[in-house]
Amino acid sequence: MKKIIFLFLISFQLINAQELALVKKDGKFGLITKDGTFAVEPKFDSARDFSDGLAAVKQNGKWGYTDSKGNFVIPAAFDNARDFNSGIAAVEKKSVWYYINKQGEILSGNPESDKLFDFHYGAAFFRQTNKVGLINNKFEIILPPKYDVIRAFYKGYAKAAVNGKWGIVDPAGKEVVEAIYDEVGDYYNNTTWAKKGKEYGLVHNGQFTPIEDVTEFGSFGTQDLIAAKKGGKWGFVNFEGQWILKPMFEKTKPFSNNLAPICIREKWGYTNIEGTCVIQPIYNDADSFSENGLAAVKEAYGWGFIDEKGKSIIPPNYEISAAFGSYNTHEEKGFIGGLARVKRNGKWGFLKPNGDLLAEWFQNAELFQK
Repeated sequence: MKKIIFLFLISFQLINAQELALVKKDGKFGLITKDGTFAVEPKFDSARDFSDGLAAVKQNGKWGYTDSKGNFVIPAAFDNARDFNSGIAAVEKKSVWYYINKQGEILSGNPESDKLFDFHYGAAFFRQTNKVGLINNKFEIILPPKYDVIRAFYKGYAKAAVNGKWGIVDPAGKEVVEAIYDEVGDYYNNTTWAKKGKEYGLVHNGQFTPIEDVTEFGSFGTQDLIAAKKGGKWGFVNFEGQWILKPMFEKTKPFSNNLAPICIREKWGYTNIEGTCVIQPIYNDADSFSENGLAAVKEAYGWGFIDEKGKSIIPPNYEISAAFGSYNTHEEKGFIGGLARVKRNGKWGFLKPNGDLLAEWFQNAELFQK
């Protein structure tokens, strides 16, 4: 009997841990699974991403929350509703915003704030007398309101400014980069780029290392390298500020799988860490490689996908720009979790690595979420 209960619990957890994607079909919103079947048939007037095990949906002019099967867990009784995170969501009723739990109960005890902010990574902003701080999902103040602004969390970190100087905080309220810089980038592996006075450099493990004559940095990829611009050309430095590839490219994008997109004479190809152009610059645009070893490249009539040897795997018949416009602060492209979101002939869908279409084409489609 205990074994049966255990297997049931494992099955239940797997069902509730699955990733679902928000799609629009025939003017209605639903959710699909990664095997292409509908977890929730398109039947809602509007909806938000599946998040924290629930989806905010609109029906008959009111918002509520459904589970992964489309059953209402919290009745549609709100004028507006935001995503759940860490068991809490912000909802609006009669022009007043509240926090609720997954039972739909109104929560109290949160610090006074001039508005209610969404939770992300287990933390939410609150603002008092034009200063911003952070609370956790127990409504405990984990960062007093001392910043003038805190940007949205991205991959677990947020840029924060006070008196015109920028730093970075984490969801526990810790200042991982001191707010003493004129500019900062995103945060990856204990590192960000920063501008201090007239100098650009890297902040690695809290230590600022200026890099002579650098005027700009790119984005982080999945490796401990970042693009830097010097003398009008782009190269790559490691997190100690040493040049790994000298500035010689017109444009670059982040390293992934030991390859980086680079632009030469207005055409894109790929270089390895040694600086060898392993895929010749013949494309109009190119994106970093995904975990599955495929990268999106743009040719004359659209985007397709190549492997790490430059072989065309999926023909260039698609668009890969953002769908809904999007809820995400940073747009994600290429293969994510084994599927790539693409657009063709005005419709959105998901491609498998072999180029087959998952399910069908939709009016809109968002990325898969848990």
